[in-house]
Amino acid sequence: MHFDPAQALRLARETLDIEAAAVVGLKARLGDGFVRAVALMLAARGRVVVMGMGKSGHVGRKIAATLASTGTPAMFVHPAEASHGDLGMIQPQDVVLAISNSGESDELVSILPLVKRLGAPLVAITGRADSTLARHADAVLDGSVEKEACPLNLAPTASTTAQLALGDALAVALLDARGFRAEDFARSHPGGALGRRLLTRVADVMRAGDEVPRVGPEASFSALMREITHKGLGASAIVDADGRPVGIFTDGDLRRLVETGRDLRALTAREVMHPRPRHIRDDALAAEAAEAMETHRITVLLVLDAGGRLVGAVNSNDLMRAKVI
Repeated sequence: MHFDPAQALRLARETLDIEAAAVVGLKARLGDGFVRAVALMLAARGRVVVMGMGKSGHVGRKIAATLASTGTPAMFVHPAEASHGDLGMIQPQDVVLAISNSGESDELVSILPLVKRLGAPLVAITGRADSTLARHADAVLDGSVEKEACPLNLAPTASTTAQLALGDALAVALLDARGFRAEDFARSHPGGALGRRLLTRVADVMRAGDEVPRVGPEASFSALMREITHKGLGASAIVDADGRPVGIFTDGDLRRLVETGRDLRALTAREVMHPRPRHIRDDALAAEAAEAMETHRITVLLVLDAGGRLVGAVNSNDLMRAKVI
């Protein structure tokens, strides 16, 4: 075994060139077959059942996962297993997406008559328009490539990249036609960063009840400082008799006040508070709170209900613990 770094880089770059050219070549061949495939999948009352053998099967699993996460119910069924009972997973209201570069995979071809007899529409991604798979299909996507990136022109490389790209193209066209939004994507990815940003509300992360520091406008400066110290938020709301905030006093305000040299003991909350405090609704997205903090360069937001009353408070540490930022 002899490793030549220069040769490895040359082959790697050549592979990327070949696969990039294969994907670009698909554009000119997209047409009525693609439109028909999308229409069949949109009209289906069931799922998109993706099938493929070998490397095409691995690509098919990824396509099924992408479809399912972007609003099109989908699953993968292995063609060989379908011949031994799993064909029962396919229903007439489903659409079958079969993937085979040659279009002649024995395990796939053997079940095509059964799929057609079942009445489920068949969409094919294949590299041969004259193949058995293409002849059975209701819509054909041409996934042919000039050559594989493999130096022996044997290992599925450029062809599987083309299949994957066509699967992504289907998923994107379908999600657009369905009006699929970022919020919908988040619901199928609740454990991910996007899910947290789009599903987490301020009410889910805010401090509420006795955890929220608050005093009345006539509270002494000492009482105000005790409230800030005991609640550990780094600030306190100043609220009127109806529980509506009229001001806020923060650790930063304290530092600036000390620098003035005033006698702090004689002051009231009203005299030291910052009026018109920044606030957010409790039903707003936590991501909106993070954006407001960044925009206004603050670390604390008061949280109000629909009536404008103080119901909570949130700071940047709360958002970081919730992994919103």
